[in-house]
Amino acid sequence: MSPAPGRTAVRPAQSFLVEHYRPGITAGAYRDATARIRASAAAMRRDGSPIRCVHATLVPEDEAMLAVIDAASSTLVEQLFARAGVRVDRIVTALAH
Repeated sequence: MSPAPGRTAVRPAQSFLVEHYRPGITAGAYRDATARIRASAAAMRRDGSPIRCVHATLVPEDEAMLAVIDAASSTLVEQLFARAGVRVDRIVTALAH
């Protein structure tokens, strides 16, 4: 996809694994949180931040949500989850392909 006229395409520099542990999380709560994360990432991209939600997974047995986020920095990832209203337990650099 080409950038809008007058804008330069900026690719995120690295991938991050974001861990969230939620005792009692339901599939509905997971879907809601993921939708907020994706919407917030889209809004941040429109504002010029190189960030995107690549993948999210719910692990019901562990009461955990995991997300792979491509971003220029972990600070942007923190801002994304704060904007989405989703608490983060851990952010680590990851290799994704």
